[in-house]
Amino acid sequence: MARVIPIVPETPNGVRGSAPLARPTARSLLATLPPLSVYIHVPWCVRKCPYCDFNSHQVAAVLPEDLYLDALQADLEQALPDVWGRQVHTIFIGGGTPSLLSERAIDRLLSMLRSHLNVWPDAEITLEANPGAAEAHRFKEYGRSGVNRISLGIQSFDDKQLKALGRVHNADQARAAIDMAQQAVPRINLDLMFALPQQTLQECVHDATQALAFGTEHLSMYQLTIEANTVFAKFPPALPEDDLAVEMEEAIEGLCKKAGLERYEVSAFARKGAQARHNLNYWEFGDYLGLGPGAHGKLSFPDKILRQARTRNPEVWMQAALRRDGSQVSELRTLAPSELPFEFMLNALRLRQGVPQSFYAERCGQAPAGFAKMLAGARQKGLLADITDRYQATPLGWRFLNELQESFLD
Repeated sequence: MARVIPIVPETPNGVRGSAPLARPTARSLLATLPPLSVYIHVPWCVRKCPYCDFNSHQVAAVLPEDLYLDALQADLEQALPDVWGRQVHTIFIGGGTPSLLSERAIDRLLSMLRSHLNVWPDAEITLEANPGAAEAHRFKEYGRSGVNRISLGIQSFDDKQLKALGRVHNADQARAAIDMAQQAVPRINLDLMFALPQQTLQECVHDATQALAFGTEHLSMYQLTIEANTVFAKFPPALPEDDLAVEMEEAIEGLCKKAGLERYEVSAFARKGAQARHNLNYWEFGDYLGLGPGAHGKLSFPDKILRQARTRNPEVWMQAALRRDGSQVSELRTLAPSELPFEFMLNALRLRQGVPQSFYAERCGQAPAGFAKMLAGARQKGLLADITDRYQATPLGWRFLNELQESFLD
């Protein structure tokens, strides 16, 4: 399902497995560590959508829940030395389709996290779900286990578009699932897509209007893009022209604002105080422990910042995690000082209001003077706001965000 995820640059030359870490450098002395989140990846779906490039795999006849949870516990226990004693502020169970897991499995998963980690009593715990009827009936049990936020992969309320997108639900099931989710947990996000195959402006507005009519606190709207190694890449559908896609985006923003939802991130709209705390931690360059097949992570230490990735294939990951030899971690590398301006700005500039300038020194362990020329260049182009206390894109920079972010490449 479509969702907000942290954008992590490819690292083909990263250190593999348990190889020695790069020698710490003097710049990376963090006085305090940033907030910590946990991301859990559930890799299975009923069917792979033709636009999806996430690490998702069509489910077998029987979901290997117990084996998966045993491997997840083994993965977690091997990661504990890296996060020992740190408080966990948010948990996000993503996929794939996590709502394929039974109520018992989600209860065991959350109990496992609470017993091994220092989870905040009021931590935001999000579970991604699809609107299939069988899955939606589990929502109340998920809520009883501790899930307090459900992110529903609606994508559209148009049956024709749902079929084109390869979704396994229809519009009526989507509406029923929203109703069940609202009765089960206090916080709901709806994922929708726009600029769909042959979609008109009127159809896009109708989708957004229907979503807003449910009164949920948060709405994520993603423009459909053709990603490599997908069915749509091989057989591309006819998508709306760029100018029409811009019209759709502007119409969505106007409808959301009228409904009381402010756009706070490239693809996210929320009522005041209802922003996704987990996603905010990504954009503000916080830390996150990624567990499960294909999960990425970023962890800070007093002397270094690490990027991690788990092996992608579910069966290979489960076998490796259960061996408890660390081989489920397929990528492990220390960020170099020269990478940090881009890594930081790639995330921070996605936020409409940007981030306090103090975050850079606090979360990167180096002074912003080190990339002063990059900052000056972005401001000279009119892409970065010329203010003293925040890093924030100008309206022009927001429109050409990729160009602004690339200004900070070494």
